[in-house]
Amino acid sequence: MASILLAYLAGVLTIAAPCILPLLPIVLAPALSDGAGFRRRGLPLLMGLTAAFAVTASLAAAGGWAVAANQYGRAMGLAFVALFGLAMMWPALAARLTAPLVAAGARLAERFSPGAASGVDRTVASSLALGLATGLMWAPCAGPILGLILSAAALHGPGPDTTVALFFYALGAATPLAVFMIGGGRLVRALPQGALRWAEGVRRVAGGAVVATAAISAAGLDTRLFLGVPALPTDRVERALVKVLSAHDSGVAHAATLPAANPSPQPPLTGPLADVLKAKAWVNTPGLTSGDLRGHVVLVNFWTYSCINCLRTLPHVRQWAAQYKDRGLVVVGVHTPEFAFERDVDNITKAAATLDVTYPVAVDNDYRIWRAFDNQAWPALYLVGADGRVIYQAFGEGDYDKTERVIRKALADAQATPAAPGPATAVKVEGTQAAADLNDLGSSETYVGYGEGQRYSGGDDIVADAPARYRPAGSLRLNRWTLGGDWTVGREFATAGQAGARIAYRFHARDLHLVLAPGADGQPVRFRVRIDGAAPGADHGTDVDADGVGTVRAAKLYQLVRQTGPVVDHTFEIEFLDPGARAYAFTFG
Repeated sequence: MASILLAYLAGVLTIAAPCILPLLPIVLAPALSDGAGFRRRGLPLLMGLTAAFAVTASLAAAGGWAVAANQYGRAMGLAFVALFGLAMMWPALAARLTAPLVAAGARLAERFSPGAASGVDRTVASSLALGLATGLMWAPCAGPILGLILSAAALHGPGPDTTVALFFYALGAATPLAVFMIGGGRLVRALPQGALRWAEGVRRVAGGAVVATAAISAAGLDTRLFLGVPALPTDRVERALVKVLSAHDSGVAHAATLPAANPSPQPPLTGPLADVLKAKAWVNTPGLTSGDLRGHVVLVNFWTYSCINCLRTLPHVRQWAAQYKDRGLVVVGVHTPEFAFERDVDNITKAAATLDVTYPVAVDNDYRIWRAFDNQAWPALYLVGADGRVIYQAFGEGDYDKTERVIRKALADAQATPAAPGPATAVKVEGTQAAADLNDLGSSETYVGYGEGQRYSGGDDIVADAPARYRPAGSLRLNRWTLGGDWTVGREFATAGQAGARIAYRFHARDLHLVLAPGADGQPVRFRVRIDGAAPGADHGTDVDADGVGTVRAAKLYQLVRQTGPVVDHTFEIEFLDPGARAYAFTFG
């Protein structure tokens, strides 16, 4: 129930995101098309939109055939929406277009209820069809909660739970749209009779906006345009909802799996730990066996080496691995990649050595272990009791004291001894792995690739998957970024085409990081960092010097800014002195 409620609330928040823009002309236009009320015009449209989106989005996980079917369905939806816009511009066309729908409805009504055939409502039928078409074409923003729903669908395949969650997400998005529709209809009805003389012209303009929306979406320009539209700060609210959902899951879903004080003799290794042993590659060990895990308390840490949140969790995991090893704790890292370069086992091995990760790490490139634990996020911690059952889970950073107390309790239960007293262990952290300054964190993760990019500003639109020269924005508002020079922007990353290519970002945070990789040839790429046009000096990060000079030698997260004074808004710029660098995502702390 909690997940359904949170999916609905996340959908409501979509009204503040730029991805809702294509829907506004479509849902507001009916208020001008005729005198039908919300029940006959607006409600069927929104229910059709909600149902179509839920079904098609959940089918996207079924395989290639379903994806292709969805593409055909979206094309049909775009065509229908365009026809609706044309019908608003020319009423005579509307009568012709709705005639087949009304006729079909009449036949159905006659078959199932002969006396009701004359009651077929042309407005309801056409509105429902328009809603279904709109649901087929709508591609909402992947906020944190929708991201969890869709990633779960992609990993596990379609199912009733996914479809229900997607339905309530779309229903949440439809709720504020309904408010707009009701308000628009009331406004039109409240106009004096003399003012309605211009309503015909407004209706035609609205129809033109609907046609334009369909054309922009069909050309694939909607995603690129959204890169330049500022999003309202709903991300924090959604992440708070995710945390509530995580707490609910950990506190309720696993409440019945707490181990007894005196566990019974251990059965053969089963459950998600059995899937850990099926990893196709390992770091720091040739591989683990059932004997290495059976009867032990096991802490499983899902991470990926360029994730800043994962990096800030590592010092605590390393400390627990060392401190409680002699008491029977086994720590296993599960490296599940986000970016393509994180699938390379050599890259993972080098990163583990650099980060002083000495415990076994399972390489989970196929997401097999991720699915076995039904995991939802990076980083994630799962504590498995000596009886092989998951007794605790935590998503994201923080709650380290609580996690350590649970570890101590699980070890004590396994040995039938009192839990170790005393406060949690103090962990020394520095550099990139230092905890974020949450009190002054005003910027959030931002992707550079067009697949998930947001808040782009510049003199030129993003050109997908093709070399282009970009003119940087003259000035940037907070949390906006821009490109300068020659770039090829791909779905996952942008590649610097020539020396002198630049990225600028206006941010508010103590730390600024950027995930970077050298070019396809693997050659190092030199770069220079500036803050407000000057060398960073004492505010340089761990991967640059005081002059702002650094080199991209490996694919990883680079800390480029660590402010030493009060945190205020700054404009960051990185200039690549050689071609080939790949820029993936900004993160802050």
